[in-house]
Amino acid sequence: MRILVADDDPVVREVVRRYLERDGLEVVETADGPQTAAVLARNDIDLAILDVMMPPPDGIDLVRMVRGGPHPDTPIILLTALGEEDDRVLGLQSGADDYVTKPFSPRELALRVASVLRRARPTPSAEQVVRSGEIELRPAARAVQVGGVPVELTAREFDLLTFLLIHPHRVFSRDELLAEVWGWTFGDLSTVTVHIKRLRAKLGAAHRIDTVWGRGYAWGRTESGEDAPRAD
Repeated sequence: MRILVADDDPVVREVVRRYLERDGLEVVETADGPQTAAVLARNDIDLAILDVMMPPPDGIDLVRMVRGGPHPDTPIILLTALGEEDDRVLGLQSGADDYVTKPFSPRELALRVASVLRRARPTPSAEQVVRSGEIELRPAARAVQVGGVPVELTAREFDLLTFLLIHPHRVFSRDELLAEVWGWTFGDLSTVTVHIKRLRAKLGAAHRIDTVWGRGYAWGRTESGEDAPRAD
């Protein structure tokens, strides 16, 4: 698999490259926004690691470019030296699948890469269709439709929706969702909040994600009726 590492600091690129190559991954390096945009446009990578503070277009702009382009499902991890929660939330709202705050552990980043790749390209399995109201989800194809219209979701958004659909009416805390969907036992809980918000926006009136104040989120809270997902 080919990983794009985009950062204007050559030391960061070198360290990340060495750790990823130890895991058997091929690495492509870029140092600024225009170079990175050109690589992303070719769509010959499996995941992009983008520095937020690169010479423009910066990492946030590049995420938005990808999500609004012809290949919106490209997995993206942001590297950021910005520590404020609002800055991290902005990165997730732009469509990033994950983020790592500088200074970071290269090994942690490599584990995050492996986690995102695993979710973005799962082992093929028998086709199953899960339906809830107007929503139709095909796990093997990683495809979602609302009222027959395809909806583009990032890898993390798809995983979160799948998890909620196959566990209807159960309330999950943000800690539990972070562990079950992201595979993290640590991390910023706002990651979950932002992804829930993005899912609601993309699914529109068809979503059934309830906020259970003080506890977490659930897909529908009725015990029967049309809100209950079914698998065919």
